[in-house]
Amino acid sequence: MRRISFLNGEAALLLVGSALLAVGLALPSRASLQGTGTGGNNTTPNPNPFTTPIAAIGNADSNSQMIAVTGIDLTGSSILYLVDTQKKQLAIYQATGGTESMQGVKLVGARRIDLDLQLEGFNDRSQYPYEELEQRFAKIRAGASASGK
Repeated sequence: MRRISFLNGEAALLLVGSALLAVGLALPSRASLQGTGTGGNNTTPNPNPFTTPIAAIGNADSNSQMIAVTGIDLTGSSILYLVDTQKKQLAIYQATGGTESMQGVKLVGARRIDLDLQLEGFNDRSQYPYEELEQRFAKIRAGASASGK
């Protein structure tokens, strides 16, 4: 089986971290699902007084070894994604606040991602599968080189 790796090293890991942040920020907040009035002003009263909108905030930073991405999960807890670009590891932590007995930091999950970054596709519902795009680009390159002679 031929393996093509188009994402390597730190660039791929930075891309993964950025994608996680983008997905978190792109998810609609509860406020946007409840609807707002015209002009962006919330003139319509909240039909369900038991829901509280959660602000979609997040941050990301990196150095030569680590990428850190923060955000808020659906429960309102803070989430930290850490990507070790040297060891190709991902770790996800959840921090909870509130009363002293409820406060804490929990490791949600961790895994090596070096093999994940070598996948051409997984759960990919894109318009064009990787193999089809590869064939299309090969035809374009072949046509360009034939016309350049």
